[in-house]
Amino acid sequence: MNLPQLLLYVFAGLTVISAAGVLLFRNVLYAAFSLLLTFLGVGALYVLAGADLLAVVQIVIYVGGVLVLLIFGIMLMQRTAGQGPVSGTGNRFVGLLAAGSLSGLLFKVIMGVNARSIGWIGRAEAAEKMVTQTTLPAIGLNLMTTSVLPFEVAAILLLVALIGAAYIAGGD
Repeated sequence: MNLPQLLLYVFAGLTVISAAGVLLFRNVLYAAFSLLLTFLGVGALYVLAGADLLAVVQIVIYVGGVLVLLIFGIMLMQRTAGQGPVSGTGNRFVGLLAAGSLSGLLFKVIMGVNARSIGWIGRAEAAEKMVTQTTLPAIGLNLMTTSVLPFEVAAILLLVALIGAAYIAGGD
């Protein structure tokens, strides 16, 4: 087993285990931190797949934006008796049954696929020896020169939404 395969298994395992943690933790803050590990694991899988732009977008948008807002929302909620917010899990059996059934179905479909008959997989295996170069500098240069106005408008819109959410959560 070579290093990329080992890293793939490590990050895939981290992603699956932390995603299960999101479902199983009763404390919402622990579930949010488990979601952080899930997002980071998916970003690492993107890096291993050679999708550097998707990895950066995963980290910046999901970890830097969505997860931070989620943790702010959790922290701003009212606490009761010194405990953190706790989620209710009333249908645990039904959820486990649905998740197990869906996982079994997906496993059966994935194992039944003949990957050699798919054309683009054969072409990708033939081009495996190609050296890939990153596209991030070109995208960053384009984003900061020709597309700077939409980028700044989106940033201001997100800032206004964050201020509005903090104001609503404050209640004053």
